[in-house]
Amino acid sequence: MVLRAIYQKPRTTVLHPEHRKYPYLLRVLVIDRPNQSWCSDITYIPIQKGFLHLVAVMDWHTRKVLSWHLSNTMDA
Repeated sequence: MVLRAIYQKPRTTVLHPEHRKYPYLLRVLVIDRPNQSWCSDITYIPIQKGFLHLVAVMDWHTRKVLSWHLSNTMDA
């Protein structure tokens, strides 16, 4: 059986040759207290008619989610 997904997968890792790549500056930083460093991430949740976009902001030290937003467009 040849099984295929019923939705189009997002193309999120296509790099443009003119865009700059920035170094990871937190590699040498020791994070030892809350609110010293935050991170954010966007993920795509497939649904029947497309995707939902989930954005989360987390504190690196406590690993707690500080804020999140779910949207059906990237405009929000």
